[in-house]
Amino acid sequence: MTAPKSASATAKRQRKIQKRIDAKPPAKKAAKSTPVQAGPRKQPQNPLPAQHLRKPGLEADLRLPPRYLAEDYRGSGKLEGMAAIVTGGDSGIGRAVAVLFAREGADIAVLYLSEHEDAEQTRRDVEHEGRRCLLISGDVRDSAFCRKAAAQVKREFGRIDVLVNNAAFQLHAERIEDITDEHLQETLQTNIGGYFHMARAVVPLMERGASIVNNGSETGLFGSKHLLDYSATKGAIHAFTKALAGNLLERGIRVNCVAPGPVWTPLNPADRPAAEVAKFGQDSAMGRPAQPEEISPAFVFLASPVTAAYVNGIVLPVMGGPHG
Repeated sequence: MTAPKSASATAKRQRKIQKRIDAKPPAKKAAKSTPVQAGPRKQPQNPLPAQHLRKPGLEADLRLPPRYLAEDYRGSGKLEGMAAIVTGGDSGIGRAVAVLFAREGADIAVLYLSEHEDAEQTRRDVEHEGRRCLLISGDVRDSAFCRKAAAQVKREFGRIDVLVNNAAFQLHAERIEDITDEHLQETLQTNIGGYFHMARAVVPLMERGASIVNNGSETGLFGSKHLLDYSATKGAIHAFTKALAGNLLERGIRVNCVAPGPVWTPLNPADRPAAEVAKFGQDSAMGRPAQPEEISPAFVFLASPVTAAYVNGIVLPVMGGPHG
């Protein structure tokens, strides 16, 4: 069968284009690019301190302190007169969020496990912003603790406007067989069980206009071969966010999620061997890990009814660029 003239002409044109591309010499492999700095000040990059921490990991023990104060961020009353709960608020992203929420006018309840030194530093930072800070030590895996903590915050502050679910457990494992039942349950019950317990405890104490912001992860979007259980919980958090957003919509309570890429917090030095910690984040789009202060403004945006009143059920990637 003879091809129509138009088809033959198209094939000839395509071969001509191909010939021109084929004649080009192979491109030289690009040298590894310098880590990207796109903010108002230069952030630390690799190599990071080759340091391994004992769990749960103290920010006070890190040789390179994470940057969380966001000194260039100016508050404008986006959370004025509100009260917020931040789980895992003693360090890392949680601490950075607590500081910015306070700068935007909110009183803060910091729920944390047992890192008292870190929690006290967060309290000082929040009070420096002119807001009240309540520290509550306990385990979000325990639903009774979550109920008691929520009730305590309501008594102390008279209201609960924002819940930030952030507390997490993470531990790399080379093979699925290396993840014991104990390990699996620790991850599941902390990362998704704790989020569920806290939301269930807090929602009855919230009014219309309140919001929940969950901390997800790029691993919940793309997976991570050595974080099988952690990736599963982060994917569950993303689904939980969307489902709860629909469930609470008629009550006027918004639910959203931030999905960060690699961030310099105690979580990772308390997870990986020291040599791997030194290279942490170098494979990200920007070639370096984020600092907590580069992630926290996204939580402000989603929490505030001023900026996100019509934003509900989203998973907001804050990963420095496209994955891969």
